[in-house]
Amino acid sequence: MGRPLIGVTCYVEPATFTVWRDVRVALLPYMYVEQVVRAGGQPVVLPPAGDPAEALRGLDGLVLAGGGDIDPARYGAEPHERTGYVRGFRDEAEFALLARALEAGLPYLGVCRGLQVLNVALGGSLHQHLPDVVGHSGHAPGPGVFGHLPVTPVPGSRLAKAVGADPLAVPHYHHQAVDRLAPGLTVAASAGDGTVEAVELDAAPFAMAVQWHPEAAEDCALFEALVAAC
Repeated sequence: MGRPLIGVTCYVEPATFTVWRDVRVALLPYMYVEQVVRAGGQPVVLPPAGDPAEALRGLDGLVLAGGGDIDPARYGAEPHERTGYVRGFRDEAEFALLARALEAGLPYLGVCRGLQVLNVALGGSLHQHLPDVVGHSGHAPGPGVFGHLPVTPVPGSRLAKAVGADPLAVPHYHHQAVDRLAPGLTVAASAGDGTVEAVELDAAPFAMAVQWHPEAAEDCALFEALVAAC
């Protein structure tokens, strides 16, 4: 049996590489690729163009990767002054991709933005700037710097089965988080300040999302759980 094919969404941003300067590219932090391979899967990068949902016909699992903020209009809110990097084309592609994946029962892992897309798609809302709520910036201590706040998995959750039920320090980089939890979702982990750090969709065979960045973790337990579900 070959490696399960795991689709991973990506960014579209201006970037500089080799001889090229400020070119618009589809890009993905290579940590995602490495973790999927390490867990036994075969990564397939899914740019937000055309109809990426069509690609699900050949995939065994889906990862919605991190990225910029979701347009607050999708959950009926005005933009906060700190809401940024909104990419409407990515919202459109990923919300459609997620809907098709859930309909098909495809194993799903949401990472950071991927948790927020899941929550908003099912009717939830977001805190647009978490420091306003928790009073500190530990979830995103500085540009391009991961925080390492501990989270506590809920005993008996799919998450706890993958990573254990003890508190664990994980790499964070997010300034938004769940406000109103969507119907059908269950909280699977929280930070000490009350921030929702993981959710699961009870009605799905395997649909888990975390607010932190498991692609930057030393282990690949969550990617292994996804590949096992595939």
